[in-house]
Amino acid sequence: MTSVEPSSSGQPFGSKVTVYVVACWIFAAFGGLMFGYDIGISGGVTSMDDFLKKFFPAIYERKLHAKENNYCKYDDQMLQLFTSSLYLAALVASFGASKACNVLGRKPTISLASVLFTLGAVVSGTAPNKVLLIIGRILFGIGVGFGNESVPLFLSEVAPMQHRGAVNILFQLFVTIGILIANLVNYAVSSIHPNGWRIALGLAGVPAIFLFMGSLIITETPSSLIERGKEIEGKEALKKIRGVDDVESELEQIKLACEISRQVKHPYKKLFKRASMPPLIIGISIQVFQQFTGINAIMFYAPVLFQTVGFKGNGSLLSAVITGVVNVLSTLVSIVAVDRVGRRKLLLQACVQMFISMVAIGSILLIHLKPTGSLDKGLAAVVVVLVCMFVMSFAWSWGPMGWLIPSETFPLETRTAGFAFAVSANMFFTFVIAQAFLSMLCNMRAYIFFFFALWILIMGLFVVFLLPETKGVPIDSMTERVWKKHPVWRKFMGKEVVKNYEMT
Repeated sequence: MTSVEPSSSGQPFGSKVTVYVVACWIFAAFGGLMFGYDIGISGGVTSMDDFLKKFFPAIYERKLHAKENNYCKYDDQMLQLFTSSLYLAALVASFGASKACNVLGRKPTISLASVLFTLGAVVSGTAPNKVLLIIGRILFGIGVGFGNESVPLFLSEVAPMQHRGAVNILFQLFVTIGILIANLVNYAVSSIHPNGWRIALGLAGVPAIFLFMGSLIITETPSSLIERGKEIEGKEALKKIRGVDDVESELEQIKLACEISRQVKHPYKKLFKRASMPPLIIGISIQVFQQFTGINAIMFYAPVLFQTVGFKGNGSLLSAVITGVVNVLSTLVSIVAVDRVGRRKLLLQACVQMFISMVAIGSILLIHLKPTGSLDKGLAAVVVVLVCMFVMSFAWSWGPMGWLIPSETFPLETRTAGFAFAVSANMFFTFVIAQAFLSMLCNMRAYIFFFFALWILIMGLFVVFLLPETKGVPIDSMTERVWKKHPVWRKFMGKEVVKNYEMT
């Protein structure tokens, strides 16, 4: 398939979608599969009796109690630390990953991510005590930090402009596939006693091994090569991923961006200058809001949540598998729609659907779910449907856009540094939500869903007034064509910029 995209100067440059470039996209996207598998596996493992008996016996006893509190039976800081320690490690690792992306390139950083994640799988799956269990999670976290920094950048930089949204969303698609696979694994191993949980954690190494093999096949991005002074290799890589020999106009655009990048000796210092604030504020905000939709609270603890409303044992895991299937299928919608209808419309539509879903779930639980007992089967089924509606809207909007928008809006000179801040913000607030959710559920009970609904309302207003549309804009032309023309953000770009804009 051949297509032509405009350069920032209006001159066209061509590209062809080849088997090799599609293979590059898919192999790199296995970084998302690693992340998604871990998100999905955590909630299932923490609801397995064998796991609880070995590491958290007090919770196991509380779970068995006939009159247990539905909202508080899993409230334990150490249990939450098992899940959330990964994200704290990923937060710190993302800054090291930013440096690795600059110095080594995107491709070696992806390789390193896969090795670290594999080590995490080995340590977690064989852990004899809590200490090694947490160390395994930290290794997982470092791998996630390196993967979540390098993979979205790689996908945005190798994708042709007119397919950039869809290609970048492959990362989120593979996250959702990872979650689904993890839910299926949880369901399959829950009846394997006493080591089903070990199998579930150990299998995390499988997507990491695929990612490592893929990292040996994919090419380095032209931007990374040229930025590091390897212009000949960069031109060859550009020909390879575009599938055409005439790449001069796009090459010149990349070289110009790299020349500007080389003049910036301290990207983190540059990142905090006034003119760099718009993409930084947007990048961090999008990632923070992604977490405050409540999605990871739902996906981490879907088995626990469904047990809370009345599903027992394997029934709760099966319900989580249903939401996993919805997650994958709905992400496919965003791949088709993002480069057609744009980023903003998908985000705004989802805000409406997620808000309604959260308010409805909260209302049902507030009225019908008491601290003891459970919902009747009909209402429990309604909750599952509402969770699916929520997951559906998130999966075609805030899920993929949370990674796409920050990876495409920074100029090259601050791209890895800026994206590191965005990733670290995601990891920090994922950590906060993962560490706090079960305690919040215990203390706030059904009101926790109204808490997330309020955030969704704030997010919608943010999109309306502050988020520019980036559909159809070349990745190295964002400053000129997006930030300098936005009614709010152009004020950050300097008086000369505003004057030039007013003359156009």
